Amino acid sequence: MPVARIFQRPKSSMQSGRAKTDSWQLEFEPSEPKRPDPLTGWAGSGDTRDQVRLLFPTLAAAVAHCERQGWEHVVVPAPEKTLKLQAYADNFR
Repeated sequence: MPVARIFQRPKSSMQSGRAKTDSWQLEFEPSEPKRPDPLTGWAGSGDTRDQVRLLFPTLAAAVAHCERQGWEHVVVPAPEKTLKLQAYADNFR
């Protein structure tokens, strides 16, 4: 039975805004370890669920989808958002 991991997408380090950080993402836990391909050396496995990523607008929608499909799921809580206020002069302390 597949185990799904549901988490809130983090903000990319390359963006200053918060676009697409309010949606929830569903990924599957790998069922087998990745192994290097003997010809190319790239890591891969026969598990095709590793390529599946589903986006949901709310946590409740993601959990409901897992329950409809009969998948076990683990909800990873969203990281606490902290705002560090800093002045330009703090760089020279």
